[in-house]
Amino acid sequence: MDKVVASAAAAVADVRDGASLAVGGFGLSGVPNVLIEALRVAGPRELSVVSNNCGVDGGGLGLLLEAGQIVRVTGSYIGENKTFARKYLGGEVEVELVPQGTLAERLRAGGCGIPAFYTPAGVGTAVAEGGMPWRYAADGTVAVASPAKEVRAFDGVDHVLERGITTDFALVRALRGDRYGNLVFAKASRNFNPPAAMAGRTTIAEVEELVDALDPEEVQLPGVFVQRVVPLTAEQAAAKGVEKRTVRA
Repeated sequence: MDKVVASAAAAVADVRDGASLAVGGFGLSGVPNVLIEALRVAGPRELSVVSNNCGVDGGGLGLLLEAGQIVRVTGSYIGENKTFARKYLGGEVEVELVPQGTLAERLRAGGCGIPAFYTPAGVGTAVAEGGMPWRYAADGTVAVASPAKEVRAFDGVDHVLERGITTDFALVRALRGDRYGNLVFAKASRNFNPPAAMAGRTTIAEVEELVDALDPEEVQLPGVFVQRVVPLTAEQAAAKGVEKRTVRA
């Protein structure tokens, strides 16, 4: 029942080449930076990543992109990362863009054992009709395009069929966690971390504060979804970036 692992390096040691990863975070909020850095050092390649965005230049999943460890990304947002945009447009990385709410639900559905669901999001667009560039060729032409999806009407309204997502591993960051894997998230970091954790067959959580046991009333993600817990040092927990630094004139 005690899921605490001594180090991030030990926690990700079995992530092999070709593995799929669901990674929590939104912008710079709730990103499992310590686990990502451990993966960068370990060096597995040809990783397929599912995450809202792929980090920023020099931070988060951007580190794995720069190291050439990621070959495919399923996400909602490319902005703020010039390396990501360059690799996508240059044909180095395959990218499946998904509406943000649909992505969250695909992760949650996969974690709940739901293979697919219908949603009105994307009907009448390339999301449903296909043709979105997944991978470009070196000459800028589209090498791989998204397929068309099934569309079905419910109560006179069209809905597109979306598949649930499961991955080999999930990496998440929590504000607090206990030895049993129960987690609590801070503010905006609660949006993609819980569904990402649910989607992973082996979920690894880095926690800013480790406690012996959480009050059941405050648990936001049950420990049944978490297999490994990595407690952070005070320095690691405090190391948080600012995405848009704004000051008064």
